[in-house]
Amino acid sequence: MALDFLLTGARMSGSDAGLVDIGIRGETIAAIAPAGTIAADCEVIALRGQLIMPGFVETHIHLDKSCVIDRCDIQQGTLLEAITETARVKREFSEPDIASRAVRTLEKSIVAGTQLMRTHVEVDPRIGLKGFNAVRRVARDYAWAIDIEVCVFPQEGMLNDPGTEDLLITACEQGAGAIGGCPYADTHPVEHIARIFDIARRFDLDIDFHLDFDLDASWMHLTEVCKQARARKYEGRVAVGHVTKLSALPMPQLVETARLIADSGVAVTVLPATDLFLMGREHDHNVPRGVSRADILMQHGVTCSLATNNVLNAFTPFGDCSLTRIANLYANAAQLGRREDLARCMEMISTSAAKLMNRPLRKIELGAPADLIVLPCPDGASAVSEIVQPVFGFKAGRRSFSRAPAVLFGPMRNATARS
Repeated sequence: MALDFLLTGARMSGSDAGLVDIGIRGETIAAIAPAGTIAADCEVIALRGQLIMPGFVETHIHLDKSCVIDRCDIQQGTLLEAITETARVKREFSEPDIASRAVRTLEKSIVAGTQLMRTHVEVDPRIGLKGFNAVRRVARDYAWAIDIEVCVFPQEGMLNDPGTEDLLITACEQGAGAIGGCPYADTHPVEHIARIFDIARRFDLDIDFHLDFDLDASWMHLTEVCKQARARKYEGRVAVGHVTKLSALPMPQLVETARLIADSGVAVTVLPATDLFLMGREHDHNVPRGVSRADILMQHGVTCSLATNNVLNAFTPFGDCSLTRIANLYANAAQLGRREDLARCMEMISTSAAKLMNRPLRKIELGAPADLIVLPCPDGASAVSEIVQPVFGFKAGRRSFSRAPAVLFGPMRNATARS
């Protein structure tokens, strides 16, 4: 059989069929058969039971304001401080600066196995379209390794920030892939939500809101978003991120709200690293986690994802862009330990995350694009519990990255080296 690569002894994600051989020709998967049954004159990569799956999906990250922690002064660790500090430092951003930092973050994401990404980019009169232009250019430069959708949004509000709405429209005219909103930052949040829906309908774009980012569950903008999604027949095209208010609901109310969200076709992204860092700062004991229970929402029909959000800035002063680490962090915060729950966490950085972005649910199957990663573990639950990092990946049939395994130098090996 004419192949470019043959991966032998692979364990396919979500399959109980035993180990298989997978042949890649050109940009697609050309052969799948039981292990040891494919013969081909090509490069052979022995997987020896390692897990093979489509690349991870990052639904919510901010490439444009990553890696600026050295420019920020974090004293209180609050959301207001993060917004204020970012507003201060971004006035000095240039397109080359944004692009350089975006590349640093993006390359970490690629090596961590991410192959599909939605990045949120700020647009307002201070930053203009610098972030949008820089990130789009980076997305084009790295299309060989990852598919990137740029979602423009107004971090500092829109109706209270003259000129922002026009800039958002300009970005949409120039090819933005989605539009976001941030109603908690606006003086007229309900109208903010309506205007974002108006722009989305005008350009036929999906919507992704930053929403309900506090712990006061006595009111929510989420209900307005659900109402608008149904009224405008936008079910299945709206996502909301953070919604930390949900973490403060008693279980009966959470279940009731989950059904409302599911009936409205609204998807939810939980951002555990940022939410744990920023929420509950007003407490000096029994500090709430502030991480909404995406696993429970999923049980009631809501499409959910787990995502990175910010990396090395005032919103999140740490991060390595590993989605298995984010899934593990979520599992810790939600106190999940059953294998089926850990497997659900893996879904939220892969299949469910792709569904949130309205992308085809990718599979390893004949004729499918050869976009895949290999993890040194037997299944998704193990990848989450052990924070497993991929050893290599393929994008469109070519190797996109590899990670050298760690090597232990015990006494015998050191003695041999000295001799």
